[in-house]
Amino acid sequence: MKMKKQLKLTPQDRKIVDIFSELGMPRNFAKTLMFVSQVEECRSSDIERGADLRQPEVSVAMQELTKLGWISKRNQKKEGKGRPIYIYRLESSIDDIIIHLEKEKKDQIQAIQQDLAELKTLINNRDTE
Repeated sequence: MKMKKQLKLTPQDRKIVDIFSELGMPRNFAKTLMFVSQVEECRSSDIERGADLRQPEVSVAMQELTKLGWISKRNQKKEGKGRPIYIYRLESSIDDIIIHLEKEKKDQIQAIQQDLAELKTLINNRDTE
């Protein structure tokens, strides 16, 4: 695994992070996702530097993004003692992730609309009793 240059999030990447955030994705998840989407593979230390996050923030984001199946990790063999080194890669395309978020938001909108319709019905029925 080699990274050719030190990658940093661009202003456009930061705008994408803002939109993911506005849609309810935790900001640290969005920053992590944007960084990992631009490299073939990376270590958490690469994400920390490139996405301007602290180690615990990256760790939490990677756990959740891995649970969702959007990112995978593998153990990299290392000489000596110390913490294991994990290598991360994007498993779902950003387009697929957006489709997932879109479905999630549409389901939320439908649930809100149903709640509002039920509320109106209950209010109207109360007034007629």
